[in-house]
Amino acid sequence: MKELKCPHCGNVFTVDESDYVALLSQVKNTEFETELARRIHEYEQTQQIRQQAEQTRQIAEQQAAQARMQLQFQDLQAQIRQAEQQKQLAVAQVRQKATEEYLKKDRELAEAKAKWETELKAAQEQVAYYKELKTKLSTKMVGETLEIHCSTLFNQLLRPLMPYAYFEKDNEVVEGTKGDFVFRDSSEDGVEYISVMFEMKNENDTTATKHKNEDFLTKLDADRRKKNCEYAVLVSMLEPESELYNGGIVDMSHRYPKMYVIRPQFFIPLITLLCQTSKKSLDAKRELALVKAQQVDVTNFEEKLTAFKDGFTRNVRLANDRFNEAIEEIDKTIAHLTKVRENLVKSGDNLNAADKKLQDVTIKRLTYGNSTMKAKFEAARNEHKDGPQ
Repeated sequence: MKELKCPHCGNVFTVDESDYVALLSQVKNTEFETELARRIHEYEQTQQIRQQAEQTRQIAEQQAAQARMQLQFQDLQAQIRQAEQQKQLAVAQVRQKATEEYLKKDRELAEAKAKWETELKAAQEQVAYYKELKTKLSTKMVGETLEIHCSTLFNQLLRPLMPYAYFEKDNEVVEGTKGDFVFRDSSEDGVEYISVMFEMKNENDTTATKHKNEDFLTKLDADRRKKNCEYAVLVSMLEPESELYNGGIVDMSHRYPKMYVIRPQFFIPLITLLCQTSKKSLDAKRELALVKAQQVDVTNFEEKLTAFKDGFTRNVRLANDRFNEAIEEIDKTIAHLTKVRENLVKSGDNLNAADKKLQDVTIKRLTYGNSTMKAKFEAARNEHKDGPQ
């Protein structure tokens, strides 16, 4: 028998061995349940704290990663903007240069057209005069009168403007032939920049055998070479009904170098045009004259000049190719940076999806399908809610 004293009322009562063992067992089970509930509560708190800490760490890492990606994205945007600005600047420069060249050519064409219309009008006014003149002269006088007319025009209109010019009859017979007139002009320092062999041809309308301009071109070219002239010009009244020769200055360079056929009304305009064109190369002719004076091989000089021009042209072509390649590289860089940006955006989307999945993690989802753990957690929650027995 065992005596037990109540801690509340102080009464003493007696129990046998079996009741004592049952009572002791009941006390131990209650203490065990209480201790188990306490430990489960502590475990849940510990797990909650760990989960919160892990979530905090992951959020911090995610924010840091997002910050790094944001900086990279901003840097890529800056590079893209810079590349786009460079491309736009390069395109603008090319467009500006093309526009300037177009406007320059357009102004030059307008001036040339106005000048040509003026000269054509003046030439048309003289056509009637020459046609009437031909009917009044013999064959020999027609030719001589044309020479005198051209000489008079030159002395009246061009001699005051060309004080150093030479325009005289070609009286020197070389290999049995000579031309009609030789024209040469020089700069103030004595450098000759133009030379022309002239041939004047005409015939009376009643002449039995009619000549053509082509009949005199071979001889004219030979006379030009013999007298070391740069240009050859046939001033002709032959073939009066030909639209080709009546239309203006006819370039025959496809058959003979630097040869032209003109009507008398284009005599002064052609000389003016050739002089203006040749004066543009006056500096080069000065250098050539200097080279000759120093007994340097002219052929080598011209070859070097040609090589320089070819090299310069090649450098321009290469520079243009490099420019086009640079534009292509800029386009490739922009495409590459755009692709990198797309990959970064996808990475950010994946991180956001992972964070969303993390937020969905709960004890209920973790214990899904695990009846043992689910029962223990539910018992722990019930014990915590009802308190110790």
